Amino acid sequence: MSRAFNFSPGPAMLPEPVLRQAQAEMLDWHGVGASIVELSHRGPEFIGVAAEAEADLRKLVGIPDDYAVLFLQGGATAQQALVALNFAEPGQAADYVISGHWGKTAIKQVKPYVDARIAATSEADGFRNIPDPSTWRLSDDAAYVHITANETIHGVEFRDTPKVGTVPLFADFSSSIASEPLDVSKYGLIYAGAQKNLGPVGIAVVIVRRELLERAGQPRADIFDYRSHLKGESMLNTPPTWNWYLAGLTFKWMLAEGGVQEFARRNAQKSKMLYAAIDGSGGFYRNEVDPAVRSRMNVPFFLYDEALDKAFLKESAAAGLMALKGHRALGGMRASIYNAMPVEGVQALVDFMRDFRERHG
Repeated sequence: MSRAFNFSPGPAMLPEPVLRQAQAEMLDWHGVGASIVELSHRGPEFIGVAAEAEADLRKLVGIPDDYAVLFLQGGATAQQALVALNFAEPGQAADYVISGHWGKTAIKQVKPYVDARIAATSEADGFRNIPDPSTWRLSDDAAYVHITANETIHGVEFRDTPKVGTVPLFADFSSSIASEPLDVSKYGLIYAGAQKNLGPVGIAVVIVRRELLERAGQPRADIFDYRSHLKGESMLNTPPTWNWYLAGLTFKWMLAEGGVQEFARRNAQKSKMLYAAIDGSGGFYRNEVDPAVRSRMNVPFFLYDEALDKAFLKESAAAGLMALKGHRALGGMRASIYNAMPVEGVQALVDFMRDFRERHG
């Protein structure tokens, strides 16, 4: 069987060595006579897996000791609601910078709980840019300031951490975590769905400064309380053990490959190749994002004639290039080139794009 290059935005491709190890261990994990997914999350075997995963993630991302790490269900969207319940008083202000679809989703999730304020938005220009931080209307009394570090659909990315004063900065890093070095200490909280750079769908990571957990937040069920999850070591209820295990294998693979420094190099190379192919196409392809904030992870692009879209998708799939259709909110094409996408995959896409342009231009 020949594996395709999968450009899906998530669930995204996983590293082949991770899949092969999981395949080899599927029926009998480490000689215990059962799969890891069949073992109790309370047993020593899985507790060891979970502890290793947290230690490896801390090493990979560079998470200081004064930050707690949680492995939770519900994906990033659930965390968008939970940050308000855990860290804001009822009706307290919370500032949101909207730079794309997922920023709009994040503020929608918290409107029942806080005075959700749009500090800045680039919606008027179609989310082709990130609002200049000097124009942000920040509130001194805000519980936090929220940004989306990388917009998966619109393909814009914060290339620098914004300064927001004494109010803690919260960020959705779902589609860019572990893709380059990150100074965690500049953030009060980071959350990320795993299904792009960290592993499979079905589990999310929350990294939070411990002192923030002292906030009372709002009345909420125990299952929605981050402090309870921390006390229960992310096992307040039965966790998605298979997903957690696969994420742990992915962390180990990234560390073995050279860690975030190496992936920063690869991701810069891949995105440079792809944007060069778009910009050098004489208008056959176009990317409408301001070059200063173009995403390294998600590259949306359009053909000069949308009547060619169906042919592009059909022929690219036949060439072993999967999932290049753009999101319905934007249209066109989109190539997601996360850590598991090799340089060879992007080169294959660039070669196909050149050949398609020569035949249809």
